[in-house]
Order: sequence, then structure tokens, then C-alpha cells
Amino acid sequence: MEEKERLKGVPGMLRPFKAWLKGAALPDGAQIVYYGCPGTCTPFIELLAFATRDLPYEQVFVPYLDEEKARTIRAEKDVGMQIGDAPASLSPAVAVIMGGLAMPNIPVEAGAAAEMLARHPEARRIGVCFMSMFEQAGWLDTLDFDLLIDAAIDPVTVYA
Repeated sequence: MEEKERLKGVPGMLRPFKAWLKGAALPDGAQIVYYGCPGTCTPFIELLAFATRDLPYEQVFVPYLDEEKARTIRAEKDVGMQIGDAPASLSPAVAVIMGGLAMPNIPVEAGAAAEMLARHPEARRIGVCFMSMFEQAGWLDTLDFDLLIDAAIDPVTVYA
């Protein structure tokens, strides 16, 4: 993949994600399925889902790669995006792989992610990570993405 643009901050992560989805010509009701670590990836998934809440898609969270534990993501008035009930079925039009899955000590290997994607050959693939996690973990040798968003949280400044 080649670098397309360089942006900053949270909008730099959310705007290209939404723009890509809008340009993907997906049918109404298509599923956007996010695969990530419970807790650590979930807030970022909720941000991505919030940015795209006005698009006509069903959004789903899958903890790790365990599709049996899939849950819908819904907009809750005055709260934001929240994890809900199990979806009626799982058929991703877009599979969003979160970089937290590639972090050390997480029980997911790149090969397992590739096997999951192979079960959904029609799904478009998006990777979202921080600090080049997919590259550092060697996942880019195994996974191909239609869109890769690699954000940086650097520096982190703390004042007291």
C-alpha cells in the first residue's frame, strides 16, 4: 500500500473512514463488522461507529475473532454509541480489523485473522491501528487491506 494522505487528531482517523464507506457503494443495511479487543478497542470502535451513524448500515462488534459473541452497535440518544444485542445474522460487507488484535499478549494471530477473512470473501477489508501496530507485529505480510488507517498517539503529554 502507498501513503494516500497524512492527517492529524481524531478527525484524521474518522473522516477518511467515513469517506471510504460513503464511496464504497454498499447497499443499505450492509454490515460493517469491527473485530477487536474488548475494552481497549471498543472505545475506538464506538468512535468510528459514531462518525458513521448517519450512514444506512448495520454496525456490529466482534470480540477478538469470536463471531458467536457478535453484538450490534447502536446509537443511544444523549449517550453515544453502545454495544447492544446479538445481530440476527453475521454477513460483513466490510470487515474492520483493529490493531489491538496484533498487540503482544493478545490471543490472536495474523493467520487466524486471515482465516476469518477467508470465510467472508466478499467483505471489503479495513485495518485501523495506532503506532504502526500491524507493521510492527508483521501482520501486513499476511493481511491485505482495502484501506489502512494508522494513527499516532505521540506525544502524550501529562501535566499535574
